Amino acid sequence: MPDWTFALTPRDEGALPPYAGFRPLALAIFRDGPRILVEDSEAWDPRDRFYRPPGGGVEFGERAIEALRREMGEEFGAEISDVRQLGTLESIFEYQGRPGHEIVFVFEARFVDRSFYEAERIVGTEGDGVRIEAIWIDVSAPLDRPLYPDGMLALLQARGAAGPER
Repeated sequence: MPDWTFALTPRDEGALPPYAGFRPLALAIFRDGPRILVEDSEAWDPRDRFYRPPGGGVEFGERAIEALRREMGEEFGAEISDVRQLGTLESIFEYQGRPGHEIVFVFEARFVDRSFYEAERIVGTEGDGVRIEAIWIDVSAPLDRPLYPDGMLALLQARGAAGPER
C-alpha cells in the first residue's frame, strides 16, 4: 500500500509536498458578441504580458462551480448566472521561474448586473490585496499577447463561445 502520509504532512520541515505547484482552477468566459472578459496581467505584473479569463483556485472540498461563484463575488463583487461548463484544460507551465500544473475548469457565465458589460475596465482585488483589472478583448481578431491557459482560444472556437450575444 502506498505511503500517503507525505502528501498530508511533509516529513521534513519546509519540504514541499508532491502536489506543490499543482492546483485546480475555475475560470469564467463572459461574452459580449466577439468580446470576452479577461484579466490583464499587466495590472499585477508589468513584466509579464498575457490575458486570462477571470476566476481562481478551487479550494479542497469545494466544487469548481461553487469556486467560480465565490471568486467572482470576492474579486469583483459580481453575482453570476447561467453558468455552464464548456470544458476542461490541463496546463503545465513555468511562471516566474517556478513550475506550475493546473487543471482548469472552464465555464461560460453571465453577469446578473448588466453594467459589467458596459465597463471598459473592471477593477477588483485578489484575496491577498493585489489589484486585478479585467478588460474586454475581441477574440475574433488577432490578440496582442497570449491568452492562457494554452488551448483556451481553441476551446472557445470549438464550443462556439467566441461570438454569440451576452
